[in-house]
Amino acid sequence: MGAVHRALDGETGRFVAVKRLLDPTHVARFEIEARLLAQLDHPRVVRVVDHFRDRGDYYIVMELIEGESLHDRLAGEGTPGLPVDDVIEWAGQACEALDYIHQQHIVHRDVKPQNLIVADRGVVLVDFGVARELGESSHGTIAVGTPRFMAPEVFSGGKVSERSDVFSLAVTLVTLIAGVPPSYTDRAPLVGRYADVSPALDTALRTGMEFMPERRISSAAAFAEALGRPLSTRQGASLATSIDATEGFRSVIEGIVRTAAGVFDAAAASIALADESTGGLVFHAAWGAGAREITGVRLARGQGIAGAVHESAAPIVLADCRSDPRFAADIARGTNYVPLTMLVVPLLRHGVSVGTLTLLDRRDGEAYGPEDVSKAQLFADLAVSAL
Repeated sequence: MGAVHRALDGETGRFVAVKRLLDPTHVARFEIEARLLAQLDHPRVVRVVDHFRDRGDYYIVMELIEGESLHDRLAGEGTPGLPVDDVIEWAGQACEALDYIHQQHIVHRDVKPQNLIVADRGVVLVDFGVARELGESSHGTIAVGTPRFMAPEVFSGGKVSERSDVFSLAVTLVTLIAGVPPSYTDRAPLVGRYADVSPALDTALRTGMEFMPERRISSAAAFAEALGRPLSTRQGASLATSIDATEGFRSVIEGIVRTAAGVFDAAAASIALADESTGGLVFHAAWGAGAREITGVRLARGQGIAGAVHESAAPIVLADCRSDPRFAADIARGTNYVPLTMLVVPLLRHGVSVGTLTLLDRRDGEAYGPEDVSKAQLFADLAVSAL
């Protein structure tokens, strides 16, 4: 999907990793995904520092992780595998990374030894080039990922979930212990074949590699627990944010925008509530790209797409929101996020709009359409009940 180059950042004087998109058919998805990945902030996850287009090519700029990949560590020190205690330590750190990105509705889809780098701060998960959304409608593209490490459902183009990353991590661990990746049909016990593999570890690895996702360990946190490395206090910044409010209200409204983004495959979601003093709207909560910049922003009465929806109490769906005369371009530029496609529905209470739910940019690069409106309105009705 892309080529990665070592480059020098002329402004900071630091080396970075620059990924150039080789397949132009994926530009829209690549740009949307880059915006979202740039919001991630966790010590176990590579940081995206920039993304841009130049002469038709698209680039994503990441921090350069100085260290050795587990693939190279295995090649240099494997006899044929690596010490089990070391493998379990790295596994726990990888689970921290996966647990964080899964909470942010992102599935990596290409977990393998090459994408786990042992750095000064421990294991860091890199290369989100084929990362996809985590949601009910998440289906992979056939053969996107790395054979032998891909979960069967990813290989066949089925539903992608956090269990897909658990499968890949379990295969990675077996590879580091055995020296070679197992085949899909190799489910023989590891106990007795490899030194220091306990029955509990053997069970955890084989359950992590269950062919059927429903029978597999359900999450990175559960996998860490099964490995004997339960996750401690979770780190990393949430992509959901809200303005000052009571703790209960904050948790509910942030949960709503986070869930909306997952359900509707959105790169960003926000909730604006009516300002009774002005008749306009105030963005109370947001998730994803531009979330921190849009939270607290005020719209005058009727201003922007959200303002028009609030005034009319009728939804608006735009395949190309930038070309709509109602689009508040200045506000979008102020958040450093100018969306491509938009769906806005009113939050109705007794038939009267009390605010809006906005969904920006489907993460598969496609546009929102009329078929999304009724489902979004149902979700908005549930959100009003919760609030």
